[in-house]
Amino acid sequence: MAAVAAQTTGIDQAFIDRLAERSSEAEQLRRLPADTVAELKASGFVELLAPARFGGAQAPLRDILDPVRRMAHGCVSSAWTIGFYALHNWMLALFDEQAQAEVFADGPVLAPAPLAPTGRAVPAPGGYRLSGRWSWATGVMDANWIMVGALCGPDDAIFPALALLPAADIAIEDVWHTDGMCATGSNDVIVTDVLVPEHRLVRVLDIYRGAAPGADLHQCPSYRWPMVPALALLAAMPALGAAERVIEIYAQRLGQRVLAYEGLTQKDKPIAQAHLAEAQVRIRALHGLLTQTVTEIDTTLEAGERIPRADRAQARLAAAHIVTESRRVIALLMAASGASAHFLNNPLQRIKRDVDVLSGHVIFDYDTSRELAGALSIGATVSPTSMI
Repeated sequence: MAAVAAQTTGIDQAFIDRLAERSSEAEQLRRLPADTVAELKASGFVELLAPARFGGAQAPLRDILDPVRRMAHGCVSSAWTIGFYALHNWMLALFDEQAQAEVFADGPVLAPAPLAPTGRAVPAPGGYRLSGRWSWATGVMDANWIMVGALCGPDDAIFPALALLPAADIAIEDVWHTDGMCATGSNDVIVTDVLVPEHRLVRVLDIYRGAAPGADLHQCPSYRWPMVPALALLAAMPALGAAERVIEIYAQRLGQRVLAYEGLTQKDKPIAQAHLAEAQVRIRALHGLLTQTVTEIDTTLEAGERIPRADRAQARLAAAHIVTESRRVIALLMAASGASAHFLNNPLQRIKRDVDVLSGHVIFDYDTSRELAGALSIGATVSPTSMI
């Protein structure tokens, strides 16, 4: 998949190197360092997928994937957070035109999006009154807007939707004390009886099938991408980039590591060479799967068609497989790297911890992803609210 030019995204090797330099600080802070946030806002990267009419680059959705993968070479947690900031600008472009005009009016938008419908929005004069609590709000410590999932409408006509509101309307509870992905700052969010105008709601089922208001407003195939494949493939990129970085570090260590009690440099061990080659070919296969999946979706959308549910399920499965296999490659090379890989000043241990936590995201549930893809491939009945 072609890389996006550095001058377009503001993400060059120097930026990635600085993410690596700050990775320990980011982990200790449990959020992105202020310097990283400032550089990100100045880079233009978060506006990569934002609509052109509101000052964004309106790039093809696939253009976000390669930069996020490369950022993970510096810091997996930072890549995850930055990637979602950018993807959420794409999600904002799916809302009503009035909502987009409001949210894009004040410069770079950093908008978390805890999607689980753990809030309730009831009809009220001027819109809906929203209350609820949401977990996993990645990047919320630096947010200026937020999208949350909620069950909306009267009790006899409930529909799931995303609600958009300013960050000033939320309370944050500091719960993000984890053994990996620390820098994402994915704390809980609480909303208490906040009025959300109707134009700041978008129905989840419309987003799932690529038929949200923004798809017609911008007349651009990118905004007809179904949400779950977009989310899943983007979220898989930090794991893929992490596995690539582990391969690089492992290869560098082979010539430096003398095996205790053997007196050999590890690079002279055939099994160490075999482990390296196995990891390399497995990652190459994942790149092929990624390219094929994205190309098939783009081709369908460019033909003016929508993505069938079966294809959406296959895209979610591809993302889950990329994460599962990347994690296995990391485990393979960690096991071959000896106890010294677990010192806290060794980047390998942080990468492994980050990917272990990352892989727990519901979108990467390998059993569920396989079940959904298999069921739809044979025409079996699947719930209309399944995450595909």
